[in-house]
Amino acid sequence: MTIRITPTHLADGRELFYFDDSPPYAEGRLTRRLDDPRPLADRSAPFKDPLTGQLTKPTGPQMRLDRLTGEWIPMASHRMDRTFLPAADSCPLCPARPAPAEPAPAEPGTTAQAVQDGEIPDTDYDVVVFENRFPSYWRAPDQGIHTAQEDEAGLWRSRPAAGRCEVVCFSSQHGAALADLPETRIRTIIEAWAVRTEALQATDGIAQVYPFENRGAEIGVTLSHPHGQIYGYPNTTPKTGAMVRQAAAYHRQTGRHLLPDLVAAEATGPRLVAQSQHWLAYVPYAARWPVEMHLAPRKDRPDLPSLSPAERDDLAAIYQRLLRGLDRFFVDADGAPIPLPYIAGWHQAPVDPTLRPLGRLHLQFFSIRRAPGKLKYLAGSESGMGAWISDTTPERIADRLRAALAEADANTAADAAPQSNTGIGTQAGPAADAATNADAAAGRTAS
Repeated sequence: MTIRITPTHLADGRELFYFDDSPPYAEGRLTRRLDDPRPLADRSAPFKDPLTGQLTKPTGPQMRLDRLTGEWIPMASHRMDRTFLPAADSCPLCPARPAPAEPAPAEPGTTAQAVQDGEIPDTDYDVVVFENRFPSYWRAPDQGIHTAQEDEAGLWRSRPAAGRCEVVCFSSQHGAALADLPETRIRTIIEAWAVRTEALQATDGIAQVYPFENRGAEIGVTLSHPHGQIYGYPNTTPKTGAMVRQAAAYHRQTGRHLLPDLVAAEATGPRLVAQSQHWLAYVPYAARWPVEMHLAPRKDRPDLPSLSPAERDDLAAIYQRLLRGLDRFFVDADGAPIPLPYIAGWHQAPVDPTLRPLGRLHLQFFSIRRAPGKLKYLAGSESGMGAWISDTTPERIADRLRAALAEADANTAADAAPQSNTGIGTQAGPAADAATNADAAAGRTAS
């Protein structure tokens, strides 16, 4: 199986990448549409300030330091205007609509024109990654990213929120769910996570990379199309900072690494949920959410790019199985499964070489649903003091997850034989610059 990566730019200058596994596109016999005909203003170009009438250079969002906690808070007020729960026929993540009475493409290997009213230029796609139009973090051209501003008293400090926010569209089908996609398509998504993680980690000013999926209106999803996001943060996040401190203390005490020891201990314990040749899924000892599960590689890996082709293949299979099981964790009065609202996020090692040895790759699934029709609200103790109170026990969560996985396995037992997992070669598609063209000519193998 081959995955072809085709880069292009949207009308306002944002980057977009097609990740194709469908043979005509993966093999280069067809190419996705690359031009964006929408009349969008170039977001990096100077604009006329409506108040002063002067040409002004664009600036990205600012983030401010909370002196009481040491946390950086982005001020992304432009996100108030982002698209909110559009109708299915106006979803910006759906592919473009074919033009009426569209003629056949003029030349073999090209795509017919389309009516584009969303973010994707082509009328179909496998997986697409593009820069978010309403990013929480963004670096404007020629904007300094390391310079902080501070008042004379030293109380108020700010700096550019100069990171990167990307959207990952899992499927062109608006009503699809990640768990129901073919295993080969999930493998393509994993490749997209790894490729974009590697690129963002190499970007100046990015401190850590976090691919994640928000699923369900209860979580706060504003676009119901199956998609996730990738954040490239300009600072180490509070959660990662806490984990790094714990790992450092553990290493000082024992000389060993914390997460590998935890994974090894969970491998034979009562909270183990599922395992495969390369992966272990378990409920953590101090789980705080009503439904929570971690997925970690058996081998010590810092991030997604470091996974071998075999580990990525195996991940696609167990990831799909776990998602199907999670959707059977709760059932209604008639025994029908209730789709689970969840957040699934990849914790990866920070970029900072002094912190990176302490970081380890693992996926965290969690849900705010505590029972059918009931959600866990983060009220006074959790929200006000950050003092968590669990409504269940990790062992009970693990018991139910194992049962839900068994139900999901039984439900899919009559399906077609599993697809064979093979190594995936990654080839670059038509490129925007000479370096990418060189990659396209030579081909690039996933590692």
